Amino acid sequence: MTQSLEDYLEMVSFLSDEGEVRVTDIATRLGVSKPSVLTALKSLEEQGLLEHERYRTVSLTAKGTLQASDIRDRHNFLTAFLQDVLGVGAETAEEDACKMEHILSEETLKKMKILARAKKKTDTHA
Repeated sequence: MTQSLEDYLEMVSFLSDEGEVRVTDIATRLGVSKPSVLTALKSLEEQGLLEHERYRTVSLTAKGTLQASDIRDRHNFLTAFLQDVLGVGAETAEEDACKMEHILSEETLKKMKILARAKKKTDTHA
C-alpha cells in the first residue's frame, strides 16, 4: 500500500473515533480535494479495507480496522520514541513520525522498540 493510501486509511480511523466519517472531513483534515479523497477511497474499497457509498459515510471493514490500527500503533510508537528517547519536541516528533511510519522496516522498528524499553528500564532504575 502506498504512503498516501496509508494516510487516508489512518485518517478514516481517526475520524471514526470522533463519529461519522464523510469525504468532506477527510479532505479538510488532509488538505486535499474531494476528488482525491474519492479516488483513494475507491482504491481502499477495492482492497477490502473500507466501505463507502457515494454521498454517504465511510466506514472501515474489519480488515481495514486491523490495518489502520497497525498504522496508528506505528505512528504512536514513533512519536513517543522521538520525544521520550531522543528528546525531540512534540510538533517535530509528530511530523517526523508521520513520515517515518511509512518507510521503516519491521526490523528497524523492532530494534527501536528494544532500545526504547532499555531506556525506560534505565530511567526507572536511575
